[in-house]
Amino acid sequence: MFFVVNAELDLFIVCLRRKIVIFAKKITVIFNSLYLPPLEFFVHACSAEMIMIEASENFRKQTYRNRCSIYSANGPIDLSIYLEKCRRNHLPIKEMRLSYAQAWNKIHWRAIVSAYNNSPFFMYYSHDFEKFYNKEYTWLLDYNTQLLSLCFKLMRMEKDIAYTQEYLVEYPEGIDQRNKFLSAQACKISFQKYPQVFAYKEGFIPNLSIIDLLFNRGPEAEEYLMQHAEAK
Repeated sequence: MFFVVNAELDLFIVCLRRKIVIFAKKITVIFNSLYLPPLEFFVHACSAEMIMIEASENFRKQTYRNRCSIYSANGPIDLSIYLEKCRRNHLPIKEMRLSYAQAWNKIHWRAIVSAYNNSPFFMYYSHDFEKFYNKEYTWLLDYNTQLLSLCFKLMRMEKDIAYTQEYLVEYPEGIDQRNKFLSAQACKISFQKYPQVFAYKEGFIPNLSIIDLLFNRGPEAEEYLMQHAEAK
């Protein structure tokens, strides 16, 4: 009996160690903090179990860190988050504060409603997003991350999200995707067409903000991204 108990204990220890090793080897991808990121961001996030958000880099203007692109009746437009003026240069993104002096949040939500009110899944997801434009947040980093978490949740993509603790030029482990999806640069992925509200005007526009895919494809958004992740 004593031998059996010890054998079971040994087996339990082996299984526990295996679980620890598996947890330690989670596929980690490091990204910049972006506002409602473009589809290319999510394609590269598909394989990740752990999303590491770069919180220690210096903020850079004119990037998707504080703006996103949507498809309006007049074509693609950028929505930019207003930030408090920096008292010093090279401020870390984790110290960037939102400014509501010009009510950018109301402007953004009106633009989103105007662009996607007639999309198939807007009525199902709009409430989840609207609260982000009715409440005033303090930090850009937290605002972006909470929106990112919502997008993963709506697509039923389980991801652990954490912040980097210090800035590293190179990461010894993980897949570094920083500085790759920061502006409307040439996208390296050939996205398949999907229905868009105003496609009859200017045709299909790829690699817009994730909300364009969510509002137009709904529950099929995850499958769409996975297909492109497998093809890249």
